[in-house]
Amino acid sequence: MFSHLFVSVSDFDRAFEFYSAVMQSLGLELRFCERDKPWAGWHSTGGTRPLFVICKPYDGQPHDPGNGQMVAFLAANRDMVRTAFQTALALGGSSEGEPGPRPHYHAHYYGAYFRDPDGNKIGVACHTPEADAA
Repeated sequence: MFSHLFVSVSDFDRAFEFYSAVMQSLGLELRFCERDKPWAGWHSTGGTRPLFVICKPYDGQPHDPGNGQMVAFLAANRDMVRTAFQTALALGGSSEGEPGPRPHYHAHYYGAYFRDPDGNKIGVACHTPEADAA
């Protein structure tokens, strides 16, 4: 469905350190990093798309996180949700919702939410039953 998602950042080096660790905890691979632009993108292991890209705003204006906007990453299991959340907090992110079940979405939804150091809202979700989400 998606070709790529861009998330704007104000401090590329700080954001690159933050997202490199979060992406690694989710098993996502760095596809490119061009510090002179600056931008970097990750994708699923062995894939090419969709891409998740961080960059400074193209128009040169200051970064401003969008109200009501969120990017959510799929986790293969609930441990990955917890690991990504803890990694984000350890690197300067802030909690928007601790890891746990969210039955109001559906019976097997397990997710966590955080803000990156620039205020962008990020989610991590596992959609499989606990016994199947090894």
